[in-house]
Amino acid sequence: MKKVKIGVIGVGRGRSMIHYCEKAQNAELVAVCDKWEEGLLLRKKEWGDQVALYTDYDEFLKHDMDAVILANYANEHAPFAIKAMKAGKHVFSEVLPSQTMKEAVELIEAVEETGMIYAYGENYCYMPAPREMKRLYQEGRIGEFEYGEGEYIHNCVPIWPEITYGERDHWRNYMFSSFYCTHSLGPIIHMTGLRPVKVTGFEGLKNERQLNKGKRTGAFAVEMVELENGGIVKSIHGGLYKNSIWYTVYGSKGRMESAREDAELGDVHHIYINADEYSGEYGPNKVDAYKVPAQFPGLEEEMGHGGSDFYTMYNFMEKILGNENADVIDVYEAMDMFLPGIFAYRSVLAGGIPMEIPNLRDKAVREKYRNDTACTDPKVAGDQLLPSCSTGDPEVADEVYDRIRDLWLKKLAEEEK
Repeated sequence: MKKVKIGVIGVGRGRSMIHYCEKAQNAELVAVCDKWEEGLLLRKKEWGDQVALYTDYDEFLKHDMDAVILANYANEHAPFAIKAMKAGKHVFSEVLPSQTMKEAVELIEAVEETGMIYAYGENYCYMPAPREMKRLYQEGRIGEFEYGEGEYIHNCVPIWPEITYGERDHWRNYMFSSFYCTHSLGPIIHMTGLRPVKVTGFEGLKNERQLNKGKRTGAFAVEMVELENGGIVKSIHGGLYKNSIWYTVYGSKGRMESAREDAELGDVHHIYINADEYSGEYGPNKVDAYKVPAQFPGLEEEMGHGGSDFYTMYNFMEKILGNENADVIDVYEAMDMFLPGIFAYRSVLAGGIPMEIPNLRDKAVREKYRNDTACTDPKVAGDQLLPSCSTGDPEVADEVYDRIRDLWLKKLAEEEK
């Protein structure tokens, strides 16, 4: 079998993609890039001399490879993706696709102009239950979509040192609350194929749990999203105290949902369907409940996030190798998942009024946003800088970040033993 030659940027999150290349039959790891040279050297013994190591992204792109996996910081993906596609590389982008509307426009146009494959790595779409829910929805099992909910609650306090390194200006510490919305909203967009057209945003305000780890933004966010057929989605995500990954979808013929984590039934591996053929009348309850079987036993179980990390990579490789039916999320669908987060925060800042979500498939619509750099990142926003929280940016002492960095260095030293 022909193997796709892969380069990965990011030795942290990128380890999952690297692991895929080591196990799968359709990919070969040839290069890894990270600005953190010590991290590269720590992993070198795992890869040997067959994998080239780079700290300079431009030099990395000169390497002989077919595709680039972007597992760098979530607010930096668009510029890296654009540069890679212009260098003739296909791109797999971790979440999120861009940071601003300007970047969103430029990313879409780079895909269109280069003709390279762009795949958005929203892995939660490929967890067992959401993956099965998509299959069932596309078969018409529950009829037309009417209402859905998606939850991605992740209390990151225990792992904050490992994912922010004590950096005051790490994106997780200043990014607005509704930014990271595609884990909760994305699976419902992917299973229904419907485009979001309007959003109203709600911000869970900062609290001591967030401030004690250096996070200066709202603790969580809710997006109420209207889809093009009139259906409504409630999307909630962020740092509430107890974790939850859960999806439910109501249609004209019934309902389906994943198991709750607290049910101890395998959560994202377990699905419930209560549907009939009456579509508007009321038929008898008939609940099907089962654990979703693995399509690739032995491989997907080794990958993270309920096996979904396997499917994002597998489908990307298949797409490159010519499989037109490979289930990848293209750049337009990626924006359908992501733009509600941008406009939800604009809704919050405007006092909670609904915001229209632009369809960037339309070239005329793009012109309005070509120079829109509004975000909470001072390096990118310029004179369009937004506050990290609707009530203003809180003061956090340097000692907080020093403490987080010390915890990270301690853990790193333990791993090296």
